[in-house]
Amino acid sequence: MIRIGVIGYGYWGPNIVRNLHNTEGAQVVSLCDTRQERLKLAKKTYPAIEITTNPNELISSPDIDAVAIITPVFAHYELAKNALNHGKHVFVEKPFTSTVSQAEELIEIADKKKLITMVDHTFLFTGAVKKIKELIDNGTLGQLYYFDSVRVNLGLFQHDVNVIWDLAPHDLSIMDYIVEQKATAVVATGESHFESGLEDIAYLTVYFPDKMIAHFNVNWMSPVKVRTTLIGGDKKMIVWNDLEPDEKIKVYDKGVKVKSTESVYNLLVSYRSGDAWVPKVDQIEALKLESEYFVDCITHNRAPINDGKSGLRVVRILEAASKSIKHRGKMVTL
Repeated sequence: MIRIGVIGYGYWGPNIVRNLHNTEGAQVVSLCDTRQERLKLAKKTYPAIEITTNPNELISSPDIDAVAIITPVFAHYELAKNALNHGKHVFVEKPFTSTVSQAEELIEIADKKKLITMVDHTFLFTGAVKKIKELIDNGTLGQLYYFDSVRVNLGLFQHDVNVIWDLAPHDLSIMDYIVEQKATAVVATGESHFESGLEDIAYLTVYFPDKMIAHFNVNWMSPVKVRTTLIGGDKKMIVWNDLEPDEKIKVYDKGVKVKSTESVYNLLVSYRSGDAWVPKVDQIEALKLESEYFVDCITHNRAPINDGKSGLRVVRILEAASKSIKHRGKMVTL
């Protein structure tokens, strides 16, 4: 039985506790939050769970094997480092850390102590992303040309991170998972429209070798909620609408073929327009699968697909994007 302590019972914490508590082979035994009203709510739902306002009390407990850290990103590093140094496996809400150097240090500690680190890249466990990964790996799309994502809505404004650090980790983790190539450079622009100084709308472009390119539109001030990703290859193309209840993924047999006869003025362009189809995707709750996977990785000492190194690659792009925004869209190499 893997005994788990959870730090943070705010917006996302209850979902983490519910899924970990219901995972076979695991038990949430302790919960920490600085707000008494949140602890009272948790105690009402889970009477057997011990509660505390002191994270060190939870982390140092010999009765806990793993710690889930569901707090604002600025607290991730210190809490995760403390937990690892106390011999605990760690599950950390996205993004992994606030800086690349922090992520690298946590990975080094975990490696030395042979502990599991997992970052809450929940979308990797959705039926849609698993199907997209399958279609790319089996060559259905062919050579990838682009990954284009729109993740916009009205709010929720954050007080400690900008819109890129809040929304983009979802899509960056998906891109990192399904695209075999490693990013080489980042360009980002954004603007803050309020006194916080945190960008509330931003555009991020990620460059890869072989002319592969990725683009992300993130926005807290959209009048509508949009969760759409387009992925194009030389054989097929995918449209993924995560807000669609049933037909989330559509695969299009469409493309372009260009032939050149010596000069740019003699380009011969032909278009392919074939059938479209809707693959079946699993509808199991992603967080349930991720919780089971976390426990399984600890039990069998397996490195997760969303381990600290995966989290580091996402943080590396986020950090580069912040530098690029600061310099009004200057390209930052990775």
